[in-house]
Amino acid sequence: MERSRAAGLPQGASCAAIHGAGTATIPCHDGLSGDYSVKKDDQKNFVIFAVLAALILFGWPQITHWIFPQQQPASVKIEGGKTKPVANAGTDPAADSPKALRDRQVVLAETPRVQIETPSLRGSINLKGARIDDLVLTQYAETVAKNSPPIHLLSPSGAKGAYFAQFGWQGAGAETPDANTIWQASGPRLTPTTPVTLTSQSATGQLFRIELSVDENYMFSIRQTVANNGSAPVSITPFALISRAERSADPDQWAAHVGPIASAGGAAKYVNWKDVDAEAQQFATTGGWVGYTDHYWLTALVPDQRVPVALQQRPTPAKGYQADYQLSDPINLAPGKKVTYNSRFFAGAKEVKLLDKYQDELGIVKFGHAIDWGWYGVIEQPIFYYLDWLFRLVGNFGVAIILLTITIRLLLFPIAQRQFASMAAMRAVQPKMKALQERYKDDKQRQQQEIMKLYKEEKVNPLAGCLPILIQIPIMFALYKVLLLTIEMRHQPFVAWIRDLSAPDPLTPLNLFGLLNFAPPTFIAIGVIPILLGISMYFQFKLNPAPMDDMQKQIFSIMPWMMMFLMAPFAVGLQVYWITSNVLTIGQQWLLYKKHPALKEPIKKDPPKKEAKAK
Repeated sequence: MERSRAAGLPQGASCAAIHGAGTATIPCHDGLSGDYSVKKDDQKNFVIFAVLAALILFGWPQITHWIFPQQQPASVKIEGGKTKPVANAGTDPAADSPKALRDRQVVLAETPRVQIETPSLRGSINLKGARIDDLVLTQYAETVAKNSPPIHLLSPSGAKGAYFAQFGWQGAGAETPDANTIWQASGPRLTPTTPVTLTSQSATGQLFRIELSVDENYMFSIRQTVANNGSAPVSITPFALISRAERSADPDQWAAHVGPIASAGGAAKYVNWKDVDAEAQQFATTGGWVGYTDHYWLTALVPDQRVPVALQQRPTPAKGYQADYQLSDPINLAPGKKVTYNSRFFAGAKEVKLLDKYQDELGIVKFGHAIDWGWYGVIEQPIFYYLDWLFRLVGNFGVAIILLTITIRLLLFPIAQRQFASMAAMRAVQPKMKALQERYKDDKQRQQQEIMKLYKEEKVNPLAGCLPILIQIPIMFALYKVLLLTIEMRHQPFVAWIRDLSAPDPLTPLNLFGLLNFAPPTFIAIGVIPILLGISMYFQFKLNPAPMDDMQKQIFSIMPWMMMFLMAPFAVGLQVYWITSNVLTIGQQWLLYKKHPALKEPIKKDPPKKEAKAK
């Protein structure tokens, strides 16, 4: 549809007839003049559509920033036609902070330590203060490079990014160990088969013991015992804390929580950093836990699930953060008596199956909710488990996503058949509906009554065509969160340059696929996969019969390319899902058009009034 000068037609543009009611002679930019059949409603609709398109195109990034989890930064970049890993900017939360004090290795060497060695962890326990303050996740690398260092989760106080757990006692009538106490260790190494016991003797006669054991994954078991060998009774309570010098480098979002977290009263509590800055957050509960969650990592103190405790998230004087718990009621310990308290400490990756296993087997309340599944958790978790099963079956996550898409389309095929049948019936009654609209154009209420009566007589449902779309929306959002929230998808390759399905496509033709030393702005850096998405949508819309309404034609013509821009920053895995779905839809439409040929036939328009009168 071409426009006049008033609508912004460029110099030298040709003129075209616009069919509609009313005609006008409008001067053209090429010096010609012609008769135009201008439909004012179409012009108004076009303006509305243009405004809406602009709002969507430019407002979409702000909407997605708030509603959707933010995309992971690109894992690779294309330079000189070669794929190169990108450093993980979110690994060390204080790497560029003025709080960074001394080198991590220097601080580690200053105190006596017990080494930690498991299939999943490597690090050490600081005997000064009984702290677990040195932990590396051996199964996860910072980048996709083959020689990438592993993720550093915990670091000691005095080093950059200080982040550690500490265990101890508080009480009256006894001298309890503090942060400067040097504990004695029963062995030099903590492994899944060799537990370690730390002991400390107080000047008031109390013997303190911390028995530490660890499984093959990320769960430590803590057994705290105090024996009152003194001459007087003491009132004492065990405690545990996690200290964090700074906030996580991962963004905290509405749809993907990062930061302080707790489970209390049978519900997960996602606490904002700013709320903790304002005042300490306290939760009284029997059964639960408290800690900090990053996008993929978690630290959590798990008290005895049968004993009432007070969980707390609080700010520290050094503008850091501390999660801790202590018993609701202190323990009165008579001379010659001892008491033992059992708890756990988790520090590791938020692996879905592992968190669910700890929740079920150890009875840790809502431990699986360390992953912020949100409202669609009932859909997201089945999708994850099925997708993970497909991945283990075929060995490639991209192929698993394609198989997932095929499965979903097969499940929705009966609904699609009913949709197409309804569309065919709706198309057949269009002339009758137009006649009713013309007959009762001055009585809108009667018009609606007659149209609804027509629907009932013809047994058609105008909303049936929306059902597959309504079903697809939660599935798309659920898959989106699965791809971005679960660590199982992190750094998963597909083919060629796609080294991370949870990140955007790094390959764009705007810099000749990395051959030019030029980084296009994010808004226009459209990757190859989003371009394929736009092409697949174009052919899908092309297969549909052309709508009668000009505004709908304009929307359908521009929609594929708008979606190409809107989807470009999203995870490649989601785009692979959508492309596969479009290809399957094209094949499905071809089959159903053969079954319902009426859908391909153009709707006959009513003849103009003058011509009808002449007849």
